[in-house]
Amino acid sequence: MRRLVLFSPKIIIVINAGIIATQKRDPASWKFWINNRRGQSVILAGLGLVLGLLTQHLALPIWIARAFYGIGIVIAGYPIARAGLFELRLRRADMNLLMTISVIGAVILGDWFEATLVLFLFSLGTTLQVFTFGRTRNAISALMDLTPPTATVKRGNKEVTVPVESIQVGEILTLRPGGRVALDGIVISGSSAIDQSPITGESIPEDKAPGDTVFAGTLNQSGFLEVKVTHTVSDTTVSKIIHLVESAQGSRAPSQQWVDRFAEIYTPIVILIAIAIALIPPLAFAQPFNVWVYRALVMLVIACPCALVISTPVSIVSAIGAATRKGVLFKGGNALETAGRLTTFAFDKTGTITQGLPVVQKVYDLGKVSANMVLQIAASVEQQSEHPLSKAIVAKAHEQGMELEAPIKFTALPGKGIQANLREQLYFIGNQRLFLDQGIRLSGEAESLLAEIEQLGQIPVLIGTNEGLLGAIALSDGIRLEATEALRQLRRVGLKRLVMLTGDRTAVAKQIAQQVGITEYRAELLPEDKLEEIQLLRQKGVVGMVGDGINDAPALAAADISFAVGGIDIALETADVVIVGSDLRRLAYAVELSRRTVSVIQQNVVFSLVTKGLFLLLGTFGFVGLAVAVLADTGTSLLVTANGMRLFKTKTVKD
Repeated sequence: MRRLVLFSPKIIIVINAGIIATQKRDPASWKFWINNRRGQSVILAGLGLVLGLLTQHLALPIWIARAFYGIGIVIAGYPIARAGLFELRLRRADMNLLMTISVIGAVILGDWFEATLVLFLFSLGTTLQVFTFGRTRNAISALMDLTPPTATVKRGNKEVTVPVESIQVGEILTLRPGGRVALDGIVISGSSAIDQSPITGESIPEDKAPGDTVFAGTLNQSGFLEVKVTHTVSDTTVSKIIHLVESAQGSRAPSQQWVDRFAEIYTPIVILIAIAIALIPPLAFAQPFNVWVYRALVMLVIACPCALVISTPVSIVSAIGAATRKGVLFKGGNALETAGRLTTFAFDKTGTITQGLPVVQKVYDLGKVSANMVLQIAASVEQQSEHPLSKAIVAKAHEQGMELEAPIKFTALPGKGIQANLREQLYFIGNQRLFLDQGIRLSGEAESLLAEIEQLGQIPVLIGTNEGLLGAIALSDGIRLEATEALRQLRRVGLKRLVMLTGDRTAVAKQIAQQVGITEYRAELLPEDKLEEIQLLRQKGVVGMVGDGINDAPALAAADISFAVGGIDIALETADVVIVGSDLRRLAYAVELSRRTVSVIQQNVVFSLVTKGLFLLLGTFGFVGLAVAVLADTGTSLLVTANGMRLFKTKTVKD
């Protein structure tokens, strides 16, 4: 089938504003048609067609109309004729050759409008599909931007900033708050929270201490670290992800267009039949030579598959337009058709099924103060912290209308938590390591509470004083409000197998899967593990992958069709479909629209071929003239166009 690309190569979604900005090389952007040679050719060919038709209907001298038509024919026809002749030199006949012969025949017969119209439609379709191939280059560029070009290392008694390419395994990196990790390594000194979401998909920063591993491309948030390099720049985790994306993209060769496959058989047959019509009756049966040459040319003009050429793209354009209004951006006709054949949907967890931000799940007290007091103390102390867990606790307190006190002598303890005074009392807020370092013993009840929270796959934040623990706040990644309904709709449209893939712990994965109703899940996966899971799933059916982060890029590229939610550029570049606003309920709509589109395309193709075949026979044997045949072909084109435009009315899946 013909593959049209309306949203490529690079799409940036600004969800809150609902703005879609495209690069100038995007065929969906008006700048492309002005600044690009192919776009200019299509515009000029269309202008020649319109001006020629207008001049012809104004009853001006025919040479003026033909001059305008000629502009369109030359501009749009040159690349097609060149491609057709190139194939002919290789002893192959394709649709380009048939187009060229048909146009020449139409010009000889004086039907310049038909010749120009056929070329304009054909060149428009081929131009729209050329720009599919820049997506991988932009995706790889976004990945490379993750790692800084230079890093600070300890050499002798000095710290020096050097290019990352010159750093060897075993050297010591120094990382300050706000700096991005340049190379994979192991922490040998210091403690800090590291945002690892680009690599592991984890939304909550992970506390790092001596002996812990850090990855290139991750962000040091709060503390000072010294890291011993374990991998050079060409062997880091992010470099491996780049390689995986390249390999996965390269292994997915574009499907050969159905029209081209059809042309391999159709074109030679039509040409041979035309030659036979022109020569056999005059030579074998003494028929008038000029009559049968005329019929052969008529046959070639009628054979030009105008309706067939537009039957597929008009349906795809209509479906893509309808999907865009619903917030679903298909990057091409191939993606649109594939979505309807899905048998399995694989979901990333963090940022896809979940919100990607920590949310307070429950506040526990140990009987010394109330749960509300535990939350109020924690939120008051956390006000001056920038840690995502702190922000979630403060947000929960504001949600409940609590009045917070201003903390005094606020001190951040990297990798552990914070401490501050409220009035005269010193409070500690943080993890278990903080309380152990302060020599604050946890009671058996407190130990049991921590075990319960961790068993649920949640993160405990402890609140206490020098006298002991007052309570704890359990946080976890919040589930999207529409996630459960979205999965129900997918099952309703016939997708029985739904699988969740995550780099998170098994306990967390199990809890999230149970909450949204997914029975299959895989946990503690690195990017290469997700890729392997997708490849295994593809052995049993057509697989769609839904993700939002850079760590999902290899799996997105390897799936039969990939869907991006959220605003991570690499996911948007690698994925075939972008869900604007990240509403997962639009996935079922995309599947349903795809199935309708394929059905309409099949209807159009069958109708075009049947009509074409009928009038080829009638025109060849002189039952209809050229004007009637062209009118029939134009009528068929209008009918398949109208049928394709019905897709604009495709509605979202409802109960």
